[in-house]
Amino acid sequence: MTSAILAAFAAAAVPASAETVVIVNKANPATRMFSEQASQFFLGKSNMFTPVDQAEGSHIRNDFYQKVAEKDAAQVKAIWSKLVFTGKATPPKEYKSNAEVKKAVADDPKAIGYIDKSAVDDTVKVILTLP
Repeated sequence: MTSAILAAFAAAAVPASAETVVIVNKANPATRMFSEQASQFFLGKSNMFTPVDQAEGSHIRNDFYQKVAEKDAAQVKAIWSKLVFTGKATPPKEYKSNAEVKKAVADDPKAIGYIDKSAVDDTVKVILTLP
């Protein structure tokens, strides 16, 4: 009985993982996107959208790249270092919070970003929810 109670407390102590969503400007005609497509914009393989990134080292950023591209922070940094060095692309601008990313996306019709689902409001449009 005691172990069952301890197990229940342990389960309750684990925070529920927040859902991350990919967002675009409300004027953007896109309505949905696959993870593979999103990774192309955030890894410099397409310039159809202007990617807006969360701060380097943030949990949401690490989680996002792991889910859409199966890459860790070091791998993403290496990809961008090569693209910048060869002059093929400019890395996404980084913002410190969900609110800053959301504002940047709301202000730019070509922008694409990712935020915690709980931060979504009517200023942006969700086109992908990550598991």
